[in-house]
Amino acid sequence: MTATTGRAGRREWIGLAVLLLPTLVLSMDMGVLFFAVPYISTELAPSGTQQLWIMDMYSFLLAGLLITMGALGDRIGRRRLLMIGAAGFTGASLLAAWSGSAEQLIAARALLGAAGATVMPSTLALIRNMFHDPKQRQVALGAWGGVLTAGATLGPVAGGLLLDHYWWGSAFLVAVPVMVLVLLTAPVLLPEYHSPARTGRFDLPGAVLSLAAILPLVYGVKTLAVDGWSPLPALATAAGLLLAVAFVRRQRTAANPLIDLSLFRIRTFSGAISVNTLAMFAMMGFALFTSQYLQLVKGMSPFTASLWSLVPSVGVGAAVGISSALAGKVRPAALMGGGFVVGAAGFAMMTQVGPHSPLALILTAAGVLAAGTVGTMTMTAEMVVSAAPAEQAGAASATSETAVELGSSLGIALLGAAGAAVYRHQLDGALPAGVDGAAAGAARDTLGGAVSVAAHLPGRLGPDLLETARGAFTDGLHVAAAVGLVFALGAALLAHRLLRHLPATAAPAAVDAEAVNTEVVNTEAAAI
Repeated sequence: MTATTGRAGRREWIGLAVLLLPTLVLSMDMGVLFFAVPYISTELAPSGTQQLWIMDMYSFLLAGLLITMGALGDRIGRRRLLMIGAAGFTGASLLAAWSGSAEQLIAARALLGAAGATVMPSTLALIRNMFHDPKQRQVALGAWGGVLTAGATLGPVAGGLLLDHYWWGSAFLVAVPVMVLVLLTAPVLLPEYHSPARTGRFDLPGAVLSLAAILPLVYGVKTLAVDGWSPLPALATAAGLLLAVAFVRRQRTAANPLIDLSLFRIRTFSGAISVNTLAMFAMMGFALFTSQYLQLVKGMSPFTASLWSLVPSVGVGAAVGISSALAGKVRPAALMGGGFVVGAAGFAMMTQVGPHSPLALILTAAGVLAAGTVGTMTMTAEMVVSAAPAEQAGAASATSETAVELGSSLGIALLGAAGAAVYRHQLDGALPAGVDGAAAGAARDTLGGAVSVAAHLPGRLGPDLLETARGAFTDGLHVAAAVGLVFALGAALLAHRLLRHLPATAAPAAVDAEAVNTEVVNTEAAAI
């Protein structure tokens, strides 16, 4: 364990490089998978709901277990938990790569989510405990945020390159060598840390409740959005809400809760988490549409599409630089709120994208959207880490990551479900004459299914089906963009409401944790 005071030395900086490796892999995971979706649709023939579960199951389990794993890491050791997660992620990646059915792939994605839940809180918590000097911690967190952005950028390229040369399962193998390297280097380069305050019995009922609340809630909301009203998903939604209330009550009364709910009374902590959740809902919920548009509407190969997807990163890099330059002059609430307004403008541009729009339109819209929101990620991560006491770093980081992952998961589920519902509605009664039976069912399920069906239809029937399906897909894209716009504006308002007390500072990480901990909101309105 490192000293609790003083500046970090060479070992800590090399250890940071080790922590950035799994962070890179986890941030790449979703981007890699986005470009594999058309191939998975062809090879495994999932239904529209199964396709969404393939995308979402990872994030749902990740979100459901993060608080549990963050608290567990504070008890058994954060380095030990990181290594357990790295080993589990390696095995689950191999299972996913060679899945023979949609059901097997969904199960493998669930195992990946469980393993990922052990890794993410460990990385941020260890940074909090390795870097006590405010300026050094700012640099370390900046590197962590930069790797998250780099992974999101490199994921589609890595996925596209692999899918142009190998089968779809190769997209899951990217993580294997990186996680093996983490297993080899972590015992030598990373310090172990146990929270001295976490000595009581582990809150197993709370852990069960946290997972039991999230899964039925997300399942119910997703199914209702895709298929409309039915009793089972409605009951699942109600059960999830009741279990969420039970979890909160448990955390208030337990002798050794998974997460200290008093953290949410810290305006900086609760504000950062609220803003990030809304931002990730909007941004990640829309990412799947962009990748499918490039491949299935514009007809690009995965690698070509992934290269074009790099274009928006130019705007992201410029936005991050501008945000850093303005950090010492502009209050965080104004800076973050302005970023989300820019992101909302990107969503507004997306509502104008059609099947035959020039490529520049969707790339520009994606660049504006991402540039407006990505720059806030490092700022909010620092706020969470600095506001929480050191002995609760794991639980606080896990709570933040839970909110982010839940926002991402719900965004993909709900925006994806909204787009799928519009797609299906538009195709009902609009399919060309001659497309019926199993072919019609596959075409109605997903755009990838329509593309596969069209390739085997004679004469003009194939092109006519493609034209109809691509038009229906962009109609769904417009609805998802409109919802994303509303949530981006909501994030801007929340940033102003909950973070307006923070002054402008050139070094956000220099905020004194003890001083921030005294900033307790006078009413419950500032808590999540």
